[in-house]
Amino acid sequence: MCGIVTAIATNNVVPVLLEGLRKLEYRGYDSAGVAVLANGLTRLRSTGRVAELAALADARQLSANIGIAHTRWATHGVPCERNAHPHISGGLAVVHNGIIENFEAIKSSLQARGYVFESDTDTEAIAHLVHSKLATTPDLFEAVRLALNELVGAYAIGVVAEADPFRAIVARRGSPLLLGVGEEGMYAASDTAALLQVTRKVIYLEDGDVAELRLNAYRIVRPDGTPAEREMHISSLSADAVELGQFRHYMQKEIFEQPQALGNTLEIIAGGGSVSPQLFGSRAPEVLDGVRRVLVLACGTSYHAGLVARYWLESVAKVPCSVEIASEYRYRESVPESDTLVVVISQSGETADTLAALKHAHGLGMGRTLAICNVPESAIVRETALRFITRAGPEIGVASTKAFTTQLAALALLTLTLAKLNGRLSEAEEARHLGALRHLPVAVQKVLELEPEIEKWAQRFAAKHHALFLGRGRHWPIAMEGALKLKEISYIHAEAYAAGELKHGPLALVDKDMPVIAVAPADELLEKLKSNLQEVRARGGELYVFADAGSEIAESEGLHILHMPEHYGMLSPVLHVIPLQLLSYHAALVKGTDVDKPRNLAKSVTVE
Repeated sequence: MCGIVTAIATNNVVPVLLEGLRKLEYRGYDSAGVAVLANGLTRLRSTGRVAELAALADARQLSANIGIAHTRWATHGVPCERNAHPHISGGLAVVHNGIIENFEAIKSSLQARGYVFESDTDTEAIAHLVHSKLATTPDLFEAVRLALNELVGAYAIGVVAEADPFRAIVARRGSPLLLGVGEEGMYAASDTAALLQVTRKVIYLEDGDVAELRLNAYRIVRPDGTPAEREMHISSLSADAVELGQFRHYMQKEIFEQPQALGNTLEIIAGGGSVSPQLFGSRAPEVLDGVRRVLVLACGTSYHAGLVARYWLESVAKVPCSVEIASEYRYRESVPESDTLVVVISQSGETADTLAALKHAHGLGMGRTLAICNVPESAIVRETALRFITRAGPEIGVASTKAFTTQLAALALLTLTLAKLNGRLSEAEEARHLGALRHLPVAVQKVLELEPEIEKWAQRFAAKHHALFLGRGRHWPIAMEGALKLKEISYIHAEAYAAGELKHGPLALVDKDMPVIAVAPADELLEKLKSNLQEVRARGGELYVFADAGSEIAESEGLHILHMPEHYGMLSPVLHVIPLQLLSYHAALVKGTDVDKPRNLAKSVTVE
């Protein structure tokens, strides 16, 4: 959520700032703004889309060699122009991602000293605080550093001042921020995607870092002012990777990229005949040795991936597994156990609640930690003993798709690895599972070919206000993921239940206006599920069933069947989530919602 772009260059940076904001739109926002230094400080803000801000900049013929830009997702203060970033104090401008927890105390102190606040945001307190430091510390860089030492909370900031027009100051704690080293200047942004237009050379700032950007140089210091050296990386992303190409929306593009994403993620086992702990890092043999249980910490879609993994870990590896919503875990008293592997799952690696839960586990003495993440240099990856980087590529759509299926692939590899370490996996079983994993991209491609039929189903959903999703066993979390996708992007209220729970409450909701979507693989629970479906039909409910070819469920009036190409055993959840993604996408198309940027939601939830 929120996005920052900062630039200082020999050419006009306004197009760079605006294009950077466009690339950050996926993070979610409700206003956008830019501030540049050119014969003084000029600020433009809009409560519309970045395109509207760009139109304002064009109308003003805005041009400058240094500036900051921002997309805001409202936390403190309603979405409106006066709360939009940048915020100004005495000739300096600030943009900020995150939440300042002690801003009210800072605000009261500054008001007592005569500062007037024009917004309801916590960010304005940063602007005035930095300005107040300039009274005794005339160097902008040092004033920013000293001001940041007084802040409690999370932040990534960019600062420019008209009295100091040849440098920009940026800093981070808790919220992501990286530097870009280009041929024409220096840059900073919340995400690499925003900088691919000017450079692939990036430097990931660490927590507490403060950096100064000049035309041809940069310097980084720690919170205490001591110099810090940070490694430069050449991003493997290309500008094409974040372009729509032939697709209407990023979500559609990312759904259809899943065969490639899975192939890339599983390339690590392409030539090998076995799994090994080293899949998860050089320290894996010692960290995984003696693991007796697994604790998964995650939020949203990643939480659902963890729920699927629980079935796998307990049935295949015979390892007890608990899965916790990260935002709840650290607020209850739990019993730490040293033989537990703590697995944190996050697409961005910057999810604030998951990162905080990981740190809480560390504080309890739980040092066996593994990150499953899509971003190699993210905060969560740097905090864990082991890591598995899913190679999904950039995921722009707010509703996660390919990140989810690649997380499942990673968790399947973890399951097999722990099963082998525990003596629960024969050579024949290992070969069979690895063969299924290698074939997974092909199997997913076959499911994607069902899109025309799913599109017809979606036409019927557009007029609905509620939907019920059912699943059993390891497919119950897939029903949960399907319900989440539908409500995220179509705004149709959807709930998911373990099908056996129908008689314990949700059956009361079933009528002709409540469509029921069922995930019905041909597994050991199929006959139980069929009984649940009969309960729905007996109450006049309309059923939409995603069934395997051998499920022997006959289509009839009010019972619609879509047959999956093949039954896929343990990995069936990976296949069955694909049609649910497509159903949600096409239902949203019919309703005309903003598929990639659904209301009130952000891609990277970097505040608690």
